[in-house]
Amino acid sequence: MSKPLSLLPLIILCILLWEPILAQKQASPLAGKVVCLDAGHGGTAATDSYRAGPTGEREEWINLRVALLLQKMLEKKGATVVMTRTADDNIPLADRARLAIDKNADVFLSVHHNATADPAVNFPIIYFHGNATENAASVALGMDVAQALARHLYKSKTPVSLVSDHVIFATAGTKVLRDTYGIPGVIAEASFFTNAAEEKRLKKKKYNRREAQAYVEALEAFFSKPMPAVAPKNSAVHFPPFRAFQEAERMSEIAKAWQQDYQEGLELMALPDTAFWQQAYELFTRSARSFPDSYVAAQCHQNRAILLERLGKPQEALTEAIRAKEHYVPVTIK
Repeated sequence: MSKPLSLLPLIILCILLWEPILAQKQASPLAGKVVCLDAGHGGTAATDSYRAGPTGEREEWINLRVALLLQKMLEKKGATVVMTRTADDNIPLADRARLAIDKNADVFLSVHHNATADPAVNFPIIYFHGNATENAASVALGMDVAQALARHLYKSKTPVSLVSDHVIFATAGTKVLRDTYGIPGVIAEASFFTNAAEEKRLKKKKYNRREAQAYVEALEAFFSKPMPAVAPKNSAVHFPPFRAFQEAERMSEIAKAWQQDYQEGLELMALPDTAFWQQAYELFTRSARSFPDSYVAAQCHQNRAILLERLGKPQEALTEAIRAKEHYVPVTIK
């Protein structure tokens, strides 16, 4: 009677044949990608006082904690991570941008957290550079980041802003995004450390890890799809800048009334009188200047366009309508 044939060699052969196929199926879209990860700010404690929460937690500390956690997560997925800083150091903006270019980064992600005069405010803001129709790749990245941050850190009704960096720096945008234009890139302000409850959460490494995981999912989603093209700046549209409040100005009492100005503007806009429309226009203007990257600012510019049309200024109205479209991208959380 012959001995039964052993199945072990056949099993080993099957494993050897299927292992590369299974590995390929499980590989992350991040495998082989170069991600330039920029922990915003750094080393600024002696030069500013407003970049700190109610109990003194500084933005640059939070940014770095999240970025270092994210670095490890991305490397586990097979990405090459280029860090613009790994300690509380003040690295020049030009050096950060140059590093991304020199390392041939596939994407540039700048990790930030936000501040404003109104302590109740807390929602994510993501910036792309320039105009939306020209910088489609960065807008697509920003949309994925917006979706992921909203899912991981917020309740379903929380608004999200996806905006051009020209809404805060009207004439040139931000240095790191301007100097890396062509590389899909965003600055992500995940939340507001000036909100007391959020500052408390941001101190916890577990919460920082949740944020880092959101970025991982966003980057995987981005690299899973065809990448949109990036056109030369101002090649499709061009319009005059709209100056907003800068940094410390945004912590003023005037800026704190951004929501009230908007609501009063809506009430006056509904009245049938040009004098009221002019007042409404001025209130919308002040609200948009006070909090230029908010979801309300988008509505302010749209309403300014409507009011300019009513007031017999069609060309100015068209400019405002274009501004609202190019600098504010609607986000619907899935």
